[in-house]
Amino acid sequence: MKVLVSYDVATTDPAGRARLRKVAKTCKSYGVRVQYSVFECSVGDREWLLLRKRLLDLYDPAQDSLRFYLLGEHPAEKTEHHGVRVPVDPDGPLIV
Repeated sequence: MKVLVSYDVATTDPAGRARLRKVAKTCKSYGVRVQYSVFECSVGDREWLLLRKRLLDLYDPAQDSLRFYLLGEHPAEKTEHHGVRVPVDPDGPLIV
């Protein structure tokens, strides 16, 4: 399944900056950054549960926000991209 993860982490203190780094690192291990605080993740059911739990354990609900968008089976058909960052197909070949 495709999941879009969006977050806003308060960075007014060192603890917030540390949370931001941990949230971004967690998202990066499951998907591709498409905006500064937005990741597209292609995950199975078990991976989705792990990703969700890890992020919910990391963020501070009094200061931060997390949004999960479940995009379904064919998200490319429902997604438009405009602007400078070329979208990356997380299911496509990885060229290093």
